[in-house]
Amino acid sequence: MKISTKGRYALRMLIELAMHQDEGFVSLKEISENQGISKKYLEQIVPMLNKSGILRTNRGNKGGYMLAKSPRECTVGDVLRATEGSLVPVSCLEYDVNECPRAESCATLFVWQGLSKAVTDYLNSITLQDIIDHTVEEVGDDYCI
Repeated sequence: MKISTKGRYALRMLIELAMHQDEGFVSLKEISENQGISKKYLEQIVPMLNKSGILRTNRGNKGGYMLAKSPRECTVGDVLRATEGSLVPVSCLEYDVNECPRAESCATLFVWQGLSKAVTDYLNSITLQDIIDHTVEEVGDDYCI
């Protein structure tokens, strides 16, 4: 599995918003400048995050973006599923019911199921707040994401 630029940039964008959670809405221009990500690219990511309920938007003079929930409630798994789609390692695990005709006799199915569980459990165990806390511990309060 390889996480695309879209997924990585979405995570950076949301961490930026989490760091400014108490300041209200943040403009896309400000996020773009602080993170060194093109505003046009962020504009492509916003609808995915908005549709998934991770992001709140506000138009107008004091408009911008903010997290729809607390940084403690938003996991890396949430963000990557919103931007990357499914995180399963093989297509036969895409749906709850495995319709692969070889599923019952597949010698390697347990490997892919275990990998999927490990990845999902890991990504769901890390919140945006965990990333912020880890960054502060590692480099102090003067940091760049």
